[in-house]
Amino acid sequence: MQINTTQLKQLIEASLFVLAKPMTIKALKETVLADFDVSRKRIQEVIDELQQDYQERGVQLVKVASGYRFQTQELLSPYLQPLWQEKAPKYSRATLETLAVIAYRQPVTRGDIEQIRGVAVSSHIIKNLADRHWIKSVGHRDVPGRPALYATTNDFLAYFGLTKLSDLPQLSDVESLQAMFEKAQAHDSEQGDDQTQALPIEELN
Repeated sequence: MQINTTQLKQLIEASLFVLAKPMTIKALKETVLADFDVSRKRIQEVIDELQQDYQERGVQLVKVASGYRFQTQELLSPYLQPLWQEKAPKYSRATLETLAVIAYRQPVTRGDIEQIRGVAVSSHIIKNLADRHWIKSVGHRDVPGRPALYATTNDFLAYFGLTKLSDLPQLSDVESLQAMFEKAQAHDSEQGDDQTQALPIEELN
């Protein structure tokens, strides 16, 4: 079935708007566009146009590791705070430190994390991060006991507005790291989700 550019643009825009999570070009083609004769190249061109259309608006179409999504302009977050009535508990310092170790040193074992942080890592922290789909087991280290190796996921990248691991700020760039977590907190507040707090990363340097 054929679809003109205007209709294609409207359908892609509506799909990304109503879905609460990022969507890839492949997912668009296999779901809402499955009945239409449209190539991935054409879908990409339309998405590029939409990104240009929204560039100067309060809402932007951004690319993250797991696809494309709409989100508010970062600079508007302080003014939108009154609209976010409910605030969920913040993640603990231990949780964020554990996540940072995994992100920057992956793949790592629980023992590696404990050695870097200098304290024991609760299994509850690992479970919470895994339940949040921010980390996953990617294998086992070939040593006695074969401990699990942990790495971050595409959901982790998407949550923090990253497309790839190399987009992570340098560990020495404290301001950029804190800005990344604050940006994620603002996005979570919009979604009514858990919030984060500034990440103390001095221990990782």
